[in-house]
Amino acid sequence: MPEKILIKPVEEEMKEAYIDYAMSVIMSRALPDVRDGLKPVHRRILYAMLKLKLFHNSSYKKSARIVGDVLGKYHPHGDMAVYDALARMAQGFSLRYPLINGQGNWGSIDGDPPAAQRYTEARMSRVAEELLEDIDKKTVKFIPNYDESTKEPSVLPSRVPNLLVNGSSGIAVGMATNIPPHNLNNVCDATIKLIDNPDVEVNELASMIIGPDFPTGGVICGMLQAYKTGRGRIVVRGKTAFENDRIIITEIPYAVNKTLLIESIADLVKEKRVEGIRDIRDESDRKGMRIVIELKKNENQEIVLNQLFKHTQLQSSFNVNMLSIVEDVPRVLDLKGLLSEFIKHRFTVITKRTKFDLRKAEDRLHIVEGLLVAQENIDAVIKLIRASPDPETAQKGLIEKFKLSDVQSLAILEMRLQRLTGLERKKLTDEKTNLLDIIKKLKEILESKDKRYIIIKDELQELKLKYGDKRRTEILDVEEELDDEDLIPDEDMVVMCTKTGYMKKLSLEEYKQQRRGGVGVIGAETKEEDIVEHIFTTNSHSTLLLFTNLGRVYWLKAYRVPTSSRYSKGKALVNLISLKDGEFVNAILPSNGFDDERLSVIMVTKNGQIKKTPLKSFARPRRDGIRAINLRDKDSLVTARLTPNTLNFILCSKNGMAVKFSGDNVRNMGRTAAGVRAIRLQKGDEVVGLEVAKADASLFTITENGFGKRTKVDAYRLIKRGGKGVRNIITSPRNGSVVGVKTVMDHDELLVTSAKGIVIRIPASGVSVIGRSTQGVRIMKLKSGDRVMCVARVIGQKNGMEDKNG
Repeated sequence: MPEKILIKPVEEEMKEAYIDYAMSVIMSRALPDVRDGLKPVHRRILYAMLKLKLFHNSSYKKSARIVGDVLGKYHPHGDMAVYDALARMAQGFSLRYPLINGQGNWGSIDGDPPAAQRYTEARMSRVAEELLEDIDKKTVKFIPNYDESTKEPSVLPSRVPNLLVNGSSGIAVGMATNIPPHNLNNVCDATIKLIDNPDVEVNELASMIIGPDFPTGGVICGMLQAYKTGRGRIVVRGKTAFENDRIIITEIPYAVNKTLLIESIADLVKEKRVEGIRDIRDESDRKGMRIVIELKKNENQEIVLNQLFKHTQLQSSFNVNMLSIVEDVPRVLDLKGLLSEFIKHRFTVITKRTKFDLRKAEDRLHIVEGLLVAQENIDAVIKLIRASPDPETAQKGLIEKFKLSDVQSLAILEMRLQRLTGLERKKLTDEKTNLLDIIKKLKEILESKDKRYIIIKDELQELKLKYGDKRRTEILDVEEELDDEDLIPDEDMVVMCTKTGYMKKLSLEEYKQQRRGGVGVIGAETKEEDIVEHIFTTNSHSTLLLFTNLGRVYWLKAYRVPTSSRYSKGKALVNLISLKDGEFVNAILPSNGFDDERLSVIMVTKNGQIKKTPLKSFARPRRDGIRAINLRDKDSLVTARLTPNTLNFILCSKNGMAVKFSGDNVRNMGRTAAGVRAIRLQKGDEVVGLEVAKADASLFTITENGFGKRTKVDAYRLIKRGGKGVRNIITSPRNGSVVGVKTVMDHDELLVTSAKGIVIRIPASGVSVIGRSTQGVRIMKLKSGDRVMCVARVIGQKNGMEDKNG
């Protein structure tokens, strides 16, 4: 008879077929059951090993034998799918508490695959046996296997809250799960807490679990929100330490391939996306992981490490999605929901186990009572049996004469003669007493929910004693994304830059205060032809605006300036900013922000041109710098100052002249403007400095031969810009030319630097205040062939408060 053809729209058939396929993937392959935390393939592997009696204290068996049993009886898929699942359960870097005890090569954290299944051997771990405990007591439902030739468990009894303890990940159709592993102690404590107080808040449970505990350790950054909703993002970092000029990595984030991590760091160094690394070595051995990253001399370790966090898998994200099968339906549960489902499962298992044990005890009691009846009437029993022609007649006779059941009569017929001894009679009596006690306790358990919950708590405490261990993953309550500045301590520093372009920073404490006339301490080791040209104090979080002789400006964070000793020359500026040929820095301004509209940058050129540009015009950094002033022929930028718009200024020249004028005389201009005249210079003279003329301050002037003085700012009359100015200091042969000027308060300090790198730190109050047309006093005693090159001001403290006008 021909088959009936069913006519159906193709889209309807495809829809039904795809839904069937999707549900098959969801339920039978990709998602774990909330009760035992296992996918079908893992459950089948463990059950097959149970049937093979591969316990933790038994001998190993070839993995191929285990895979063959799983394929033939329970899992009709490829052998590699089964073996891969088996191997993962044996890997200590994949599961927090491995379920398989493997022998042989099971792969590595470097991405090496396991050996072929014919070479490796396996048996269950002790933890795996806890998942299978009581499976033979009708505690879980058994279902037919794929060909209905045998049966398999639909779920394992699982004394361990395995879904949270070992986690799970899988991609189904239209949905995925990703649950991180946790510490057994933490999960057990939270579960016990939920049993004691079903109304406990998720936040309190989360505070007990603390966070995921990955088998590879690492550090979790930030607070965890995934426990509240079932979804969230966890940022995991490797564990690192500093050793001299090296970064040591001892732990890496979960599921990160160590070899690929090292290769990615090497690639970043080749591409110059991460600078400061000169070598990478993998010194890992059986004792643990150790990746050594050698840094270049004087590199900032925190910055390099932060770049590795940003650009490599040394920091990775774990996207939590706590999706699992709950009562045959995929559901996303929060932390409390997952623990509640496990408690519900264990409650059911304990109830079924108790009923099974009760039935077994009652059945045994029934037999023992029959045996005791036989012993009490042993002569009559023997006579009846001997007189019976066959066992069936004897059994019927026992039932009729002694009011026994079929089971009791059969047990009497099968009783061995040794049971007739007095010792055996006592054993049966004791067994009856013991059985009655067991039955009583089991009934009490079934009659009381509280007692069943107490059993769950006792089992969890037992698990803690057996398998509990310390956390491997640390939890840091910090922001997951850090800027470089977040890793840098907020501290004051001295920044130096030489004429040939070597820059460094030192702690301000490196320089002890001396009286004027002292010989100073070495501030920088320079070449014979090099000199320290710029020295100033700033904060590690400040932005440095570097103005060059060509009228351009570059940006550099203060913390990126390498820290060096007083005897080091520092790092070449060409390695910090993109200078052009023939370009050098001759003015450096530290700034704490670009939002203040009252601040402007005042720039002065060698030929006496001045220009004022709002600070906000420099708010957008560019790697190659931007134009700050339009220079005329043979002119160059001499200095720049960051200052409020409404102040008065003093501009000083090399030949000892000075002009004091109001900042209102200079209007704000765009970055590409050339500026206006600030001072009318004599032939051979040039500008050496520009200072803010604070009314209560004094102007400190120093010459190249180490002589200087302070003069009250009020001694200089206010004129319009563009004049010749007045005498500031006599530039006699004793003094030499003027090399630097600073306006100071009495509580300020001064750092004077010589061409040979000698620095002296003196209090401003130690320098005499005298008139304009004088030669001054000795400030610094110079050695033969040395000369003063520059001066910097250290803003002092006044009445315990910083002088904000410095």
